[in-house]
Amino acid sequence: MAITALYRKYFQKSKIFLYPLLDIKRGVSVIPEETYLGWGTSYSPEDMKLVCLYRTRQDSEYKSFEKNVLLKHTRLCDYVIIDNETTVFTFDFSDLEDDWLNFIKGRYTKMHIDTRRKILAYFAKNSGNYIYVESYLFPDTHYKKYAELLNVPVSLLESVGELCSKPDLEKEILLIAVADLENLKIIS
Repeated sequence: MAITALYRKYFQKSKIFLYPLLDIKRGVSVIPEETYLGWGTSYSPEDMKLVCLYRTRQDSEYKSFEKNVLLKHTRLCDYVIIDNETTVFTFDFSDLEDDWLNFIKGRYTKMHIDTRRKILAYFAKNSGNYIYVESYLFPDTHYKKYAELLNVPVSLLESVGELCSKPDLEKEILLIAVADLENLKIIS
């Protein structure tokens, strides 16, 4: 696939660049509805926590995934039941401080080479996202195409070095309140 247009709309950078680092297989039916770099006043981007919002399902596949993957994940540091339909799982990335800080600054090409390879490997080569993620992480062979699409000199993009905007920290913060757990009916 080739890049023929640019993403104009904002997309959750945490979902593209950090979620793949959890090593959760691509293609499973249980994926977060959204991912974030913080949660209200509980976590800020500086805390290096990936906050994943899941729609809780009652089927055996979801329950098995939650029990055997999410709750046993080595990065899991917290999980909160929001209501009968929503659970938030928070994963610790403090061991990847340099990569996290480069990510926050939008310096994706400065992330460790092994980290960038792991992120890219998460996406299927024939998927629409693969070529874009590759261009963000390994832009050298993509500057010319982006320069054409943006109608700017290649040298300008080479001097900037990045082909993807940095995370919008306002959009990457989860704003959701926890239900009154005493009044919550737990379905078992």
